Amino acid sequence: MVFSLLFSTKSAKMVSTYQGVSRLLPTLFHPILRWRIHMKIIAFGDIHMATDVFKNIPYLDEADYVIVTGDLTNFGHKDDAIAVLDRLRQCNENIFCLAGNLDYSDINDYLDELDINLHNQAKLLSDKICVYGVGGSNTTPFNTPWEFSEEQLQFFADNAFSKAEELIRKRKKETNRELPLLFISHTPPYGCGLDQLRNGSNVGSTAIREHIEKHCPNICITGHIHESRGESRIGSTTLINPGMIADGGHVLITINSTISATLL
Repeated sequence: MVFSLLFSTKSAKMVSTYQGVSRLLPTLFHPILRWRIHMKIIAFGDIHMATDVFKNIPYLDEADYVIVTGDLTNFGHKDDAIAVLDRLRQCNENIFCLAGNLDYSDINDYLDELDINLHNQAKLLSDKICVYGVGGSNTTPFNTPWEFSEEQLQFFADNAFSKAEELIRKRKKETNRELPLLFISHTPPYGCGLDQLRNGSNVGSTAIREHIEKHCPNICITGHIHESRGESRIGSTTLINPGMIADGGHVLITINSTISATLL
């Protein structure tokens, strides 16, 4: 797999191995070059209480924002989420988050209390990017705590997108500048290659796929299906599933004159 890192408005350097990306990360975060990059976001999910791995994420403490894409816990409640978020705040306090299908609904309520919830919501991050999201998952054979019908997922996605559109419209009126759009969906879109079980079955959401096809966010970060770590596309939208954080998977999003996402 080839990963790309965008360092300037005119050029991109391609690297073909994870080791190559690792060697380039210190350059990306070097103080002399920070003026070229307006924002850095690190995104990951499927934590499942594995908080010890946070210390292994390069430059987590230097990111402008951290986005958690769901499944903070294993069939956990608010107290479990508090433990995960408290540990993450020791690395970086600028967190946005949504609950996954293995998180009970009281975790979603708690994220609302903290005003960091992305589920059915949209947020402007430092007036440089608009992020919106959908938590939970489509139905599974396992009756996990936070599952939704395809109709419900469609409502959440479209409602959050409407909020994002309004934020972007207001911002454009003030600055005459379009903002990139980042979509966080715990469950992947159906048939995109990031929703395959080991037996080859596609188990993603048809509603999430239809939403992406219709609204074309710049980037969609997903998760849920651990074994489908990778990158894909639907139309003009870049899709990334970083897999479980216990396996080290995370995404680096950089924003300058364009938006770029790199699977690490």
